[in-house]
Amino acid sequence: MQSPLPQTWDLDKFFPGGSRSESFGKYLVQLEEDLKELHARLRELKAPQTAGEADTLLPVIDLLQRVVLSLREAASFTGCLAAENQHDKAAVMLGGRVKAIEADYATALTLFDDLLTRVGKEAWAALLANPEVADITYPLEERRALAADKLPPEQEALINDLAIDGYHGWGELYNTTVSKLRISYEEKDGTVKELSAGQAANRMHSPDREVRQKLFRLWEEKWAEHADYCADALNHLAGFRLKLYERRGWQELHKEPLAINRMSQETLDAMWSVIEGGKDSFLRYLERKAKLLGVPKLNWYDVEAPVGEGSLTFSYDQGAALIVEQFRRFSPKMADFAVMAFENRWIEAEDRDGKRPGGFCTSFPASEETRIFMTYAGTASNVATLAHELGHGYHQHVMNDLPALAQDYAMNVAETASTFAEMVMADAAVKAAASEAERLTLLEDKIQRSVAFYMNIHARFLFETEFYEERRQGLVGTERLNELMLSAQKRAFRDALGEYHPHFWASKLHFYITEVPFYNFPYTFGYMFSTGLYAEALQRGEAFEEQYIALLRDTGRMTVEELAEKHLGVDLRKPDFWQRALDLSVADVEEFLRLT
Repeated sequence: MQSPLPQTWDLDKFFPGGSRSESFGKYLVQLEEDLKELHARLRELKAPQTAGEADTLLPVIDLLQRVVLSLREAASFTGCLAAENQHDKAAVMLGGRVKAIEADYATALTLFDDLLTRVGKEAWAALLANPEVADITYPLEERRALAADKLPPEQEALINDLAIDGYHGWGELYNTTVSKLRISYEEKDGTVKELSAGQAANRMHSPDREVRQKLFRLWEEKWAEHADYCADALNHLAGFRLKLYERRGWQELHKEPLAINRMSQETLDAMWSVIEGGKDSFLRYLERKAKLLGVPKLNWYDVEAPVGEGSLTFSYDQGAALIVEQFRRFSPKMADFAVMAFENRWIEAEDRDGKRPGGFCTSFPASEETRIFMTYAGTASNVATLAHELGHGYHQHVMNDLPALAQDYAMNVAETASTFAEMVMADAAVKAAASEAERLTLLEDKIQRSVAFYMNIHARFLFETEFYEERRQGLVGTERLNELMLSAQKRAFRDALGEYHPHFWASKLHFYITEVPFYNFPYTFGYMFSTGLYAEALQRGEAFEEQYIALLRDTGRMTVEELAEKHLGVDLRKPDFWQRALDLSVADVEEFLRLT
């Protein structure tokens, strides 16, 4: 790879000029015109009843898929602009316009779904038998079934329109709140720095406990100052969802997120049950880590702190080289993809003010490219995040030639691809460590991710479930939100910590994402599913690369239970697969205990 690698992404490849791009303005106009045409066709088209009439649906399906790709392209562009510079007001305005187009598309999708429900049995069978829709039969059948479980299309369309300034508006308010947040931090030399939320979050992984503790105090205080705004947003987001569920006649809180993730309640219960039964090993790890850090119990800000060679850092070029090297041991194609992403400026990694916190990978499917966002500070955790997001990018890369509806894979399997890439890199790095001290550091960083998925994410799931139950009865105040968060954290961590993070509900963006409710358990599913996949990779050797690609390409075309049965021969509704995955994580803990 070239050196030094660029650390800023290229968005001009899509639309030159950023938030002032004339070409993007024209692109949105064309997208709006295509949407108008889609609406008109859907209103004019009569639902076919006979086999001979089935082909009348094909032009509408083609137009809808073209709109999907264009809309994803537009949303990715505005999302990238807003993330790279939270002070770019023009980007925020463009994002609002795209949200409005998305609402208009959601209305068109409602009309499309209603049309599918009215197609006659003979015509439906003929449509699904048509080779032109072979790759999208599952999403078509899924849309037809889900539509029958919703309100009449006119009411669903009205909800979509009202959601722009209501439901989604509260999510935007949260984003604005975060963009204004600044933490004044005094360095040991007396200089004072104004840290954004993203910069402060990175600094809380410092090997210096005094730094972590000081920043955590400031972090909690700052979120306490903003808590009322966050509580308003969270309450109204939940209230909107609950009222919608009530009108649709849905009683189960997890009905929508499970449907979105194409998984059953039995699978979710089996996964959490195995995790609950295996937490003792992770409690031993937390106890040992506390001893190594010289404290009676870990506090929240200690859980992700490094041990051993805590100063182990990687320049951006070193981190990139490590990722490519480890990817290549498993999959030359995945390594080649990573090289392309690094060299062609698909990654925004520069550590600077004004960027939003966190990391993500977003797709530009019409251009068949992706873009990755993060703030790289050189920690082992940063390298893992970079590998994680490249895994997302590779997932999209192998699906680029599929129809738009077949590319619509759920969050849980999306997180499978990303955490699998992270695991390939992390496990190989541990095995190739130059010394016992380096091995310990890398192994401990790997275990931290297990703790995050089995305990931190579990706390989020427990909190959100309890919060929604209470929200049915009315607004939930800031203090009560803190209490619910503390209770969930203590239960998930089995009271293993000395101090917790009561304002975590305010500081975590995931609770405020309007597109996906319960933006938590899919992460744990993805982590455990990818762990099981990794075990398969170790057994199957070189043959697994093509099998893995085949699995990824099927993620938008079946339920997760069907996916696991077809490609792995396992039943996710039973504990066996989950236990094997957990055992691999426990083996890491046992090795850590041996090394320390």
